[in-house]
Amino acid sequence: MQQSPRQPSRRHVIAAVAGAAAAIGVPATASAASGPAAAPASPYGPAAAAGAPPGPALRARAVALARRMTLEQKIGQLFVVEVYGQSADTEHAKNRELYGVGTPAEVIAKYRPGGVIYFDARRGPDNVQQPRQVAHLSNGLQRTALSGGARVPLLVSIDQEGGSVVLRMREPATQLPGNMALAAGRSLRDATGSAEIIGTELAAMGINQNYAPDSDVNINPANPVIGVRSFGSDTDLCADFVPATVRGYHNSGIASAAKHFPGHGDTDVDSHTGLPQIGHSREELERIDLPPFRAAIRQGVDTIMTAHIVVPALDASEVPATMSHDIVTGLLREKLGFEGVIATDALDMQGASDSFPPDVAPVRALSAGCDQLVLAPELDTAFAAVLKAVRGGRISQRRLDASVVRILEHKLRRGLFPLPYVDENEAARVVGSRTHTARARSITERTITLLRNEGGALPWSSRTRKVLVTGWGAEPLAELARTLGEEPGRTTTVLETGTAPGAGKIADAVEAAGRHDAVVVLSNAAADTSGKGAAQAELIKALHATDTPLVVAAVRNPYDVNLFPDVPATLATYSYTALSMQALARTLAGRLDPAGRLPVTVPERDNPDRALHPFGHGLSY
Repeated sequence: MQQSPRQPSRRHVIAAVAGAAAAIGVPATASAASGPAAAPASPYGPAAAAGAPPGPALRARAVALARRMTLEQKIGQLFVVEVYGQSADTEHAKNRELYGVGTPAEVIAKYRPGGVIYFDARRGPDNVQQPRQVAHLSNGLQRTALSGGARVPLLVSIDQEGGSVVLRMREPATQLPGNMALAAGRSLRDATGSAEIIGTELAAMGINQNYAPDSDVNINPANPVIGVRSFGSDTDLCADFVPATVRGYHNSGIASAAKHFPGHGDTDVDSHTGLPQIGHSREELERIDLPPFRAAIRQGVDTIMTAHIVVPALDASEVPATMSHDIVTGLLREKLGFEGVIATDALDMQGASDSFPPDVAPVRALSAGCDQLVLAPELDTAFAAVLKAVRGGRISQRRLDASVVRILEHKLRRGLFPLPYVDENEAARVVGSRTHTARARSITERTITLLRNEGGALPWSSRTRKVLVTGWGAEPLAELARTLGEEPGRTTTVLETGTAPGAGKIADAVEAAGRHDAVVVLSNAAADTSGKGAAQAELIKALHATDTPLVVAAVRNPYDVNLFPDVPATLATYSYTALSMQALARTLAGRLDPAGRLPVTVPERDNPDRALHPFGHGLSY
């Protein structure tokens, strides 16, 4: 077949990459030299349809773009910022406090950052309310990015992991059950499908990068920050589910990010509030923590996010992994061969900011080998520090260009050039669609795990007519009660007792139990960070002492159940979305046969070396 004059030959492309790369000091990578066959085996969604050339041609375009950029424009590409407001032109006092300008558009115009990350109102930015609004915000920010400076589109990012812990988009976005729940369902197809739904909805709103999936192996039941965000405690299980999820995001057309490298699964300290230390040996890291990241790399994951954790076995200096050249460059870039974008975890987290002030953290992270500097505090100071480091030679021009080219190549691969805009009306049609909700319901129903069912306590018979629904969580309790009440002849009473019920609440629940045929309690000990759920355990103990049949569902960490091991009927839902509560209700009523199996081992409370419920445990009717 005669070659089209618009399509350069492989020889010319390789020559172009080598020449352009040499001109700005960026090495032509192995993938450029070896052509498309060296690219990851997985597809990159619609990037090809958007006209992004494969392999060396893509890199040649990125190099050419970088050559036209000023030093300040290159440094801007490194930063991922947050903005306050629901539209590009929204005035917000917090923007002025942080950046000296009023609107999100003005923030983008001032710094020309490479990316922006959206948050909901819980953190403060309040970027995500309704699909059309989010799409309008994305378009407005992209319009500003393309209107000046180097005219480079933004990577618009979010943390939308699924489940009930780390998510920014709530309803009407489709709510998926989360990683540990998906692993309980043991279906790789469901993991891919879940990521496809999340990714399709994000893409419709102009969000082109999701900081997911969590790739940590959660082997510590006391882990305060990972838990159900992980697929589980088994390395092989995680190494199967991580690439399946990456594949789903790519199928939907958005970028994925495996986190938190080199593995945040064995800690009892939250890196948002402190600096955890991982005591694993090098052999343990290779056996437990690194396989999911290796699997993600083989699948072609776009980004890997570093962790603010100390890993002495990898770096004797005991600096956080984000700041460690040995870990970021030596291990991730060189040994594992990752060629994509390396992003820091948020630099405003105490795991980074306690030891590395705003003028130090971004320089150290960049020197270590990171490309994206996420949420650097005091952005004026951070930007000036990187600029000074490059001008002074502490960071070489070659090192800076390597990161900039990777980021530009990433944007080209995702099809963001030349027009990164989305149809705002289409966003409203796609997000939360009936098709997505139906798929999410089916996925969620396969995750409910029955852990204990002494004496055939479940499912309830038709004689169980009056049910007390109590425990933690106003919204989950209400949804569970509503769904249970749809059963013919069954009525429900809701009594919320909260995160840490006192004696009065417990007495009220005990009194109410005597007027019902059954009691179901929702437990979330992880919500009670100070008491580790002891008050919730006291509530359950008091209800167990009554004559009313008792069921307890752990709606976040399945480890909760070791607080009340003698309750005759216990389940794990791993999340408390509306769909999870609906699936739980159908399970209690016998309309759904529980199919989930534990993706972790639940240890005994008083003897952590013994299993109360082993990995893989799960009962059915």
